[in-house]
Amino acid sequence: MLDYRRGRSVVCSLHVHLVFVTKYRRGVLSDRAMEVLRESFEQVCDDFGAVLVESDGEDDHVHLLVEYLPTVQLQNWSTR
Repeated sequence: MLDYRRGRSVVCSLHVHLVFVTKYRRGVLSDRAMEVLRESFEQVCDDFGAVLVESDGEDDHVHLLVEYLPTVQLQNWSTR
């Protein structure tokens, strides 16, 4: 069964899949770097009231699955 976030006038379950890639897909992310990034991502999610559901990756990219509130506005940064 899905877990829904409930507010005064909303019931939601919003998730976003984010992928961060190193410049030129260079393999520079070590295990220690992945730990530090995960801690940073968790802190940012906490600041926005979001939950970092999952974080994984390899030496050239990181995948995040984030559950967020409908009050958080997502922007498409790839077109900028």
